[in-house]
Amino acid sequence: MASAVPATGRELSNPPSDGITNLRFSNHSDHLLVSSWDKGVRLYDASANVLRGEFMHAGPVLDCCFHDDSSGFSAAADNTVRRLVFSSNKEDILGRHDAPVRCVEYSYAAGQLITGSWDKTLKCWDPRGASGQERTLVGTYPQPERVYSLSLVGHRLVVATAGRHVNIYDLRNMSQPEQRRESSLKYQTRCVRCYPNGTGYALSSVEGRVAMEFFDLSEASQAKKYGTFATGGCDGYVNVWDGNNKKRLYQYSKYPSSVAALSFSRDGRLLAVASSYTFEEGPKPHEQDAIFVRSVNEIEVKPKPKVYPNPPA
Repeated sequence: MASAVPATGRELSNPPSDGITNLRFSNHSDHLLVSSWDKGVRLYDASANVLRGEFMHAGPVLDCCFHDDSSGFSAAADNTVRRLVFSSNKEDILGRHDAPVRCVEYSYAAGQLITGSWDKTLKCWDPRGASGQERTLVGTYPQPERVYSLSLVGHRLVVATAGRHVNIYDLRNMSQPEQRRESSLKYQTRCVRCYPNGTGYALSSVEGRVAMEFFDLSEASQAKKYGTFATGGCDGYVNVWDGNNKKRLYQYSKYPSSVAALSFSRDGRLLAVASSYTFEEGPKPHEQDAIFVRSVNEIEVKPKPKVYPNPPA
């Protein structure tokens, strides 16, 4: 008789041994790529609960992303940008920044890798070039402050930096941002993610708030629906929200530690949750780092229909 899956989801075997910095599902399968402070990038088959491979770096890995189903890229605190091929267990350094590399995104539309660093620059790379920075670097673009988060949709790139700056680029013309904005939230930006439909982005800050923004600033555009999204916080909870009605749809059972990262699978069936202390309260005893994968039920993510009062008789 099979045992029941815990409310938090199934825990993956062989998790990282230090803080999880990001996790991402593949666009092609249930493969899950995970980066962490233990200097590792790991590839899991989330459905089979199997560790498919891992690469170790010289310093903590601050971000990772897929290239295809069996290869990806990493952004590390040793200032390097690496390509990792799990099928052949080979890696090479695409290039370097002058400070730790905080985030990395691969654009399928442009065939380029975009990295953001604490050296206050954005760099675009062509991974098809031979290994070596002089052959793979497409361009370097100064930013107003240290880069904290990146997100892509189509040819649009959103860059969030320290100082609450937000720059919006078209990857086909990186000479200058299409728009320069300031976060509408009061505190430091934590994360930015573009809407899948390409109309805008969600921006979160360290005090736990989320702003929903649109690329088109016209009044008509601002009235569009937001859709459903999930957030995870240092309180250990994952919440699913109806952005249109600004209401919480569902709250999952509390996780053992801070929720450091979240990722939905390509078809929305699965949600991966990184339960990993983010040192928001400084060094203290904390639960072991863990990755949970849970099935997503429609009732948890489907917006409830709006109820209108009956007109007077």
